Amino acid sequence: MSKDVLTITPNARTRILTLIEKREKPSVGIRIGVRARGCSGYTYTIEYADDIKEFEEVIAVEDYKVCIDPKALLFLIGTKMDYVEEKLQSGFIFKNPNEKGRCGCGESFHV
Repeated sequence: MSKDVLTITPNARTRILTLIEKREKPSVGIRIGVRARGCSGYTYTIEYADDIKEFEEVIAVEDYKVCIDPKALLFLIGTKMDYVEEKLQSGFIFKNPNEKGRCGCGESFHV
């Protein structure tokens, strides 16, 4: 698969590295997935990756890896992952060209 599956911005790269360094347990990186949830159908998931699972798409970023759950791969093609810090909230955001819409609160999407 092409490395265009997921683009990770410099802000997101820095934040991921900070989270991994602060974790008290060694990690190979993070795992990104999609789960059925929310009022629009799907939500993004991010968790620490202690290992690389079979069939995962793996993107090497600096000193860590971003593992993409194989069930989420088709949902994420062409997605840009960013990290934003604003006065009232901060977090990872996904700009996904495959989304057909989002719920009013912005927590879930549908394709």
